[in-house]
Amino acid sequence: MNSITAAITAVGAYVPDFVLSNQVLETLVDTNDEWITTRTGIKERRLLKEQGKGTSYLAIKAAQDLIAKSKLNPAEIDMVIMATTTPDMPVAATGVYVASQIGAVNAFAYDLQAACSSFLYGMSTAAAYIQSGRYKKVLLIGADKMSSIIDYTDRATCIIFGDGAGAVLFEPNYEGLGLQDEFLRSDGIGREYLKIDAGGSILPASKETVENRQHFVFQDGKTVFKYAVSGMADVSDKIMQRNNLTKDTVDWLIAHQANKRIIDATASRMELDEEKVLVNIQRYGNTTSATLPLLLSDFEHKFKKGDNLIFAAFGGGFTWGSIYLKWAYDKQ
Repeated sequence: MNSITAAITAVGAYVPDFVLSNQVLETLVDTNDEWITTRTGIKERRLLKEQGKGTSYLAIKAAQDLIAKSKLNPAEIDMVIMATTTPDMPVAATGVYVASQIGAVNAFAYDLQAACSSFLYGMSTAAAYIQSGRYKKVLLIGADKMSSIIDYTDRATCIIFGDGAGAVLFEPNYEGLGLQDEFLRSDGIGREYLKIDAGGSILPASKETVENRQHFVFQDGKTVFKYAVSGMADVSDKIMQRNNLTKDTVDWLIAHQANKRIIDATASRMELDEEKVLVNIQRYGNTTSATLPLLLSDFEHKFKKGDNLIFAAFGGGFTWGSIYLKWAYDKQ
């Protein structure tokens, strides 16, 4: 019997209806469309505006999209991994609630948090469970309601982030398709450059932390950009070398959509032609844990069985890495 590999067999996605354009941001902070587009590649982002709806709402919608398109019986799902940096609430894992709401009554679930690398790390985790032979269907969801932690008076962050969710199903494959290799990294040096100061165990919420606006994302943009450019490019190059891949044998780059210049730098290091570099940052901004599955959903129609996909991401902490995956199906 052939060895088990873990393949993506279905994809789903959801983004909210409300569009926050660069033109609207011009009325909120000192910026303009040209400045934002030139530096980030972003034209608009989606926000979940309805009161009382959080990350779980986005995740449930993405999972339901996958279930409907693939005709999956949710009772057959063994496990749900919820990749997010904006859980609905502390302590109670968002993934557990999502699993219950989608009818995954036989699954166990938990949250995985590695900032913008959460979904990438989740791919590694989901694949390991499948390859072990213990589970047959693992649902990995990447979802974030970034608008819940963004200060819309802070020009450095409010232009970047949006809300969204994507989901993929991992199943066993016996044709050698699916996840082939991974190179995942982390370095605690990044702790001070991209963070939320308050609300954790070091600085619990208080009247002062709220007044000081310490519950919003802080980013040292120049430092994060520098590390992200080198980090994503290095690991993508490494995964190619390790698997004897060339610019001709890589079919698609699935890069975290944080900044168009970072994506371009990674593609340049890999010497990829522009048409192999998938980009939707202009439509959604940086949706953190959702960027990679949203790319898969938007461009699923382009993928062919056996295509070589290189995933790359970089996130706060710092966390980063690259995964090499062979696509397992042709879209019907």
